[in-house]
Amino acid sequence: MHDYALVLNAGSSSLKFCVYGRPEVEDWRLESRGQIEGIGTSPRITARDVAGTVLIDQKLDAKVADGFNALETLAAWLRSIYGDGQLVGVGHRVVHGGTRYPGPTVITPQVLAELYRLVPLAPLHQPYHLAAIEAVSERFPDVPQVACFDTSFHWSQPRVAKLVPLPRDICGAEVQRYGFHGLSYEYVASVLTRIAPEIARGRVIVAHLGSGASLCALKDRKSVDCSLGFTALEGLCMGTRPGSVDPGVILYLFQTLGLSAKEVEAILYSRSGLLGISGISNDMRSLLASGEPEARLAVDYFVYRAAKEIGALAAVLRGIDALVFTAGIGENSAEIRRRICESCEWLGIELDMDANTRNGPTISAPTSVVSAWVIPTNEELMIVRHTAMLLGLVAAHS
Repeated sequence: MHDYALVLNAGSSSLKFCVYGRPEVEDWRLESRGQIEGIGTSPRITARDVAGTVLIDQKLDAKVADGFNALETLAAWLRSIYGDGQLVGVGHRVVHGGTRYPGPTVITPQVLAELYRLVPLAPLHQPYHLAAIEAVSERFPDVPQVACFDTSFHWSQPRVAKLVPLPRDICGAEVQRYGFHGLSYEYVASVLTRIAPEIARGRVIVAHLGSGASLCALKDRKSVDCSLGFTALEGLCMGTRPGSVDPGVILYLFQTLGLSAKEVEAILYSRSGLLGISGISNDMRSLLASGEPEARLAVDYFVYRAAKEIGALAAVLRGIDALVFTAGIGENSAEIRRRICESCEWLGIELDMDANTRNGPTISAPTSVVSAWVIPTNEELMIVRHTAMLLGLVAAHS
């Protein structure tokens, strides 16, 4: 019988999944990854094994209209692949753990209820992550589940970095800067000793650049500060989110334009950022390929904000030893990396153009005072590791 664990990352119209086999000696091994996309419109399931071989690419019945139906489809596919194999645990990416859950947690009804309280702090992600947990509970009631939070890695930050400077009676125990993309930063921190040992104990800024974008300042592989704060709206310009905005602008939307809370929420989470500036797309690849001046302006602003925030975190760290790029844009766009590094030349970064074109891992010149790197992230591996640890799932022959 083949034991396996499942890692899920649920979105509004997609369910991304990874299947890991129980390890023989050390780490859990990835066996396949895929997604069910177009849920509720034109659903389709795709999956590939670790070699890139297509395992399934199939259009689904329109009845796959929600997360539960999507999970039913995934369960049927898993049965076809693993037969009577045993699903021993499910790990979920959950954006927000609030103040109650500073680390990964085995999911119980009480935990789930607490996590639903945090939906207003992460409306773009939290509801779908929790719906996936409920769907798994219904479909696999005897399989234990673990929530792995994007906020957990940042609990090492000093109090001053977490502070929101509003009256104490308003802030209470929950209004603070949490930071996000923690699973990505945790993975990068975990591999620095192997990939870049010369900077692992030093001052490192990691740029997680994708549809959601942020920066994290690391010192000795621990989070010192993050550009994201109370919600996933602060900091850098993102695909559809604006990043930091003068609070007076938000007041203007309410008081002068008379918009409702739901309308403002939609603007901040779904209509701003690269999409808002360009009016064309939230996809960096499309904007870089476009000749429209609005597209160029959106890219310019993305780079400008990134360079500005890198400078701020360099001040927090009192200098930096390395800049690391990760996530979709960070790993794949040599053009964006080049432009950000050139904007940060004053810090001592000297780019190696050929190495940057090859996507690294080292993309700085040998003479560069501050090194620059490309390190692909692996949030799913962090999730399965946490899941295995909490559920006591050890190597088959250990």
